[in-house]
Amino acid sequence: MGVQVTEDLLVARFPDYLEAHQHIHFPHRHSFYHLALFTAGEGTHTIDFETFPVKPGQFYFMVPGQVHSWFFSGKIDGYVMNVSAGFFNAFLQDPAYVERFPFFSGVSAEGVVQLPQAAIPVAIRLLEAMLQEMKHPQGYSQDMLRLLVLELFIQVTRNTGQAPSGQEPPHNYVLLRNFRKLVDQHYMQLRLPKDYAALLYVTPNYLNAFCRHMLGKSAGEIIRDRVLLEAKRLLINADMSIATIAWQLNFADNSYFTKFFKKYAGVTPEEFRKNIS
Repeated sequence: MGVQVTEDLLVARFPDYLEAHQHIHFPHRHSFYHLALFTAGEGTHTIDFETFPVKPGQFYFMVPGQVHSWFFSGKIDGYVMNVSAGFFNAFLQDPAYVERFPFFSGVSAEGVVQLPQAAIPVAIRLLEAMLQEMKHPQGYSQDMLRLLVLELFIQVTRNTGQAPSGQEPPHNYVLLRNFRKLVDQHYMQLRLPKDYAALLYVTPNYLNAFCRHMLGKSAGEIIRDRVLLEAKRLLINADMSIATIAWQLNFADNSYFTKFFKKYAGVTPEEFRKNIS
């Protein structure tokens, strides 16, 4: 059996996972970290409405809340891992440690990692070790699994050159991560760059210049993009009315939400929902 599960961790070989989850071609979201390594096969993988071609040696890292769907052609092989947000809580003093890995930024393209050929056997060895540990648990089994998962994250970061380069000061990455995290937490209530600048103890002008330097977008665009992304995520739920989504996202009324969505998505919320389904 290629699927092994503990309370906070699932590790599976892809064919076994597909057999148990036959509807993953429909857009869906998870409340846990969702990882997939492909070793054979092809197709497409859509994360937060951005589509990527599936290739062998590709590792996908998704954070809780992201919407994704798969379309495969031919025989797919590889591994799937689900990790709860609290898996490391009893093990690491810093609860935000895992979020520091660059592939867990929550930005779709940053979570798609192409492993070099030499790194693929390293990742497979660690995933197989997890499967064996879960199949034949011994003393300190949970801690051994935590070590194996963390080693996998570190090896992927090292082998793909994703560690922060010397070209940017380390505090820039810290500020960027903190800004993105604040936007994730407060985008429904706080829509102005000055609100986030105050929380980060910088001026609005500095925050805008910083965002343009690091991401090529203004702080206002990043906040707006997060609101738009959540609107798209909510629209995949056919049972949720447009008016309810507008209210949940803190728009004054349905009409204002529809104008906002059409301006930045290019279609109305109804048209977007129809295209997705």
